Amino acid sequence: MTNKVAEAMKNNAKVPFHRMLAYASTDAAGNLLYTTVTTFILYYYTDIFGLSVAAAGTILLAARILDAFDAPVWGFIIDHTHTKWGKSRPYFLWMAFPFAILFVLMFWSPQLTTNAKFWWAMITYLLFGISYTGMSTPITSILPNLSNDSDERIKLNSTRMIGGNIGYFITATFTLGIAAFLGKGNDLLGWRYTAIVFGILGFILLLFAFFDTREINQSSQKSLPILQSIKAAKNNWPWVILVVVFIFYWLGNASRTSVVVYYTQYNLGIKGFASILNGLVMFQMVGMLLIPLLVKKFKKSHVLILGMLIAAIGQLLIPLAGHSLILLSVVWSIASIGTGISVSMPFAMLSDTVDYGEWKNGIRASGFLTAIGSSFAIKIGSGLGGWAPSMILNHVGYHAGSAQSSATLSAIRFCISYLPAIFFIIGALIMVLYIRYEAKETRIKAELQERRATILNNN
Repeated sequence: MTNKVAEAMKNNAKVPFHRMLAYASTDAAGNLLYTTVTTFILYYYTDIFGLSVAAAGTILLAARILDAFDAPVWGFIIDHTHTKWGKSRPYFLWMAFPFAILFVLMFWSPQLTTNAKFWWAMITYLLFGISYTGMSTPITSILPNLSNDSDERIKLNSTRMIGGNIGYFITATFTLGIAAFLGKGNDLLGWRYTAIVFGILGFILLLFAFFDTREINQSSQKSLPILQSIKAAKNNWPWVILVVVFIFYWLGNASRTSVVVYYTQYNLGIKGFASILNGLVMFQMVGMLLIPLLVKKFKKSHVLILGMLIAAIGQLLIPLAGHSLILLSVVWSIASIGTGISVSMPFAMLSDTVDYGEWKNGIRASGFLTAIGSSFAIKIGSGLGGWAPSMILNHVGYHAGSAQSSATLSAIRFCISYLPAIFFIIGALIMVLYIRYEAKETRIKAELQERRATILNNN
């Protein structure tokens, strides 16, 4: 058996389970820290750090828009990275410390003037976002190079998303309790110490990911000029559609989660129930576990559309639950099953659009395409999704810690129910456009395998 044939067989082999766990730890670390931010930062800024809701909303929007455009930059950097560890994997090591320390600084809460607080929040939030892109872009860009087998990629991505949900569960369920316990009546210190604990845990998880992941396809990867990377997106309509759909998913998800604490504190009068609702987001794992079964029976595009519609239905049912905590838990769980499907599928499908770009344009720009398809979409979507509720609340006269008017309570209810449902439905409708391209996938993958085999034989 020649070395070339052996390499080809290795690249199509099953990925060991321990390596899947290492890949899953990347998203566990990312969600542990990033989800703490997307879930609690608006509330933290207004009710803990002492910023106005308008100032907090401005920070969320401005910083997200500014640092969203670093996604293609990180993509270019990854596409031009050459190390013995590969292109994407080294960044799990290189970004582990900056990602953790900037997260801690965001929740450090120094005693400053109101104006200085605004700039501290803006700068740390912006820098954390940039570090998140540097850590998260390789998570997606490495997937096409962990395996060439579509089924293995789906397994890898599903395992990764389960790891991400575990990270989310820890922060969403226990953050408020840990902050209260560690602060012992001092909310500022409680959040600071909680951030330190989470930062250390995230750092360790990323190191584990670095030491136990492996990249393949390295022999065919070459540094791409910037114009070549951009050309990889030319006429790549499946990729464009998927990016837009993913933005709408994150618009819905961010508007859904950013007002949970407001809804439980002011509309229900039970602030602590936010931890229950956030914990029930673990029902996303039900959706994620269903994905391997669903994609065997339905097109991947149909599965994603189904997930978005389930999420929308769950959100629309929230007002009908009224003050019943049981009914609210049920409809929130239904929506979470939908978001579990919706958040997982685009990551796996991005690998298919990378293949499409290579087939269409002869250029495999994994870093660039997945950076925009994942990090850019997440930041634009979550930034606008967090900003929209803040502007709505500011418009109706929200005041932190005070009794809220009926208009404010109605606005909070709208932001947690109808607003995310609208975003999810729009995303589902756009996804319909993807179906025609999915029919070409089998032919595309077969032709790419032939091209790669030719390259190996000629080298």
